[in-house]
Amino acid sequence: MAHLADIEKHIRGIPEPGAAPRAVLVVDDSRVQRKILSSALARWGYLVEEAGDGPSALSALSSGRFDFVLSDWVMPGMTGLDLCRAFRDLPRDSYGYFILLTAKTDRDEVLRGFEVGADDFLAKPVNLGELHARMQAGERILTMQRELTEKNRLVSATLAEMQRLYATLDRDLIEARKLQMTLVRERERDFGAARVSVLLRPSGHVGGDLVGYFPLSRRRVVFYAIDVAGHGVASAIMAARLAGMFTASEPEGPGNLLMSNRVATDPWPPEMVAARLNRTVLETMQVEQYFTCVYAEADLTTGQVALVQAGHPHPLVLRAGGAVERVGTGGLPVGLVPRASWDRVALRLFPGDRLVLMSDGLTEAADGSGRELGEAGLAAILRKNRALEGPSFLEALLWDVHARAGDGDLADDISAVLYEYRGSGGEGKGDGGEGNGDGRPGDEGRGKGSGPG
Repeated sequence: MAHLADIEKHIRGIPEPGAAPRAVLVVDDSRVQRKILSSALARWGYLVEEAGDGPSALSALSSGRFDFVLSDWVMPGMTGLDLCRAFRDLPRDSYGYFILLTAKTDRDEVLRGFEVGADDFLAKPVNLGELHARMQAGERILTMQRELTEKNRLVSATLAEMQRLYATLDRDLIEARKLQMTLVRERERDFGAARVSVLLRPSGHVGGDLVGYFPLSRRRVVFYAIDVAGHGVASAIMAARLAGMFTASEPEGPGNLLMSNRVATDPWPPEMVAARLNRTVLETMQVEQYFTCVYAEADLTTGQVALVQAGHPHPLVLRAGGAVERVGTGGLPVGLVPRASWDRVALRLFPGDRLVLMSDGLTEAADGSGRELGEAGLAAILRKNRALEGPSFLEALLWDVHARAGDGDLADDISAVLYEYRGSGGEGKGDGGEGNGDGRPGDEGRGKGSGPG
């Protein structure tokens, strides 16, 4: 029986318990016609009000409380067509369904009604069964509109919350970038016989690139470039952790990673540093991240450089005469394969030569057509700017890469280390302790590190 009652309610248009009944305004200059329509609508569960002309109807409609309007077309003064047009111009929070009652059957007249905003038409005299069916159709339209409005409200509220969270995250990332940039405590250091300069430009708020240097002794300098795989916060945190490993105050810093033991002053060669980094990442840090790097140790007196390349782009040597040479053997990235090994690469620099370590953000930087710069393009830029020195040389390099990209943004972090060798007759004072005659650091050990880049 309850099911039959529900069917009867649906057929009669009676709202479900708790649902607000729809409000209907009946507009007709005939009092009899108004009463016939109002009585039927009231029986179907609608809240009904009446208006005898267009102006009074428009005044009532300005309240915005009516869901339906049933209006005669032909009325003195303001016609139903005029009323519909004025109704559509009223500000409303929800849609109102407008039905024109007319004896007009001309197609052009009906089209005029649709053009001004009418939703439906009923021929006069009105058949109450047909009116009920048209009201039910309007109910479905209004229900869908109400549901859509509610969904839009939820979407807008969700979007506003997301924007608030994004603004908070954006502020945090801006601060994180400031902190990350402090990892580069010095953009350059003059060691007398050589100068080291660094460049770091994250492509987003934060990135996974890391560059730096520090003296091992008065004769020996270490410099490095690291690129943690991926982008964003996780890569930046990994880069910060690695920066700590190159800070003397850290248990895993140079005293552990670079020296044979905590007492002796004989540093591990570059290939052993890479192996120890690999073991630390896989066994101690236990993260699902890896990084590429070039780690180099340079002798300020002889110009000799020993380095290890672990998946990082090949370093380039810009000779004093303008020739560019590729250095390195490739090698596996750090943090991928347990017990991996790397080969040491040895080269010699002469006064006026420069060694450049760079991330793949430079070699893979694309122009407007998507063509990557590559090693050859980078070598051409190095030769072009060889009259510049130090940070000016690196900034010119960055400028040329941006100019080549045109209006496009660079997709990856950009970092580089520039080692400029002047020779033992170079000006300036070196940092660190005294070295032994065999080229290894003296008993005074490493000079205090400049901090990670």
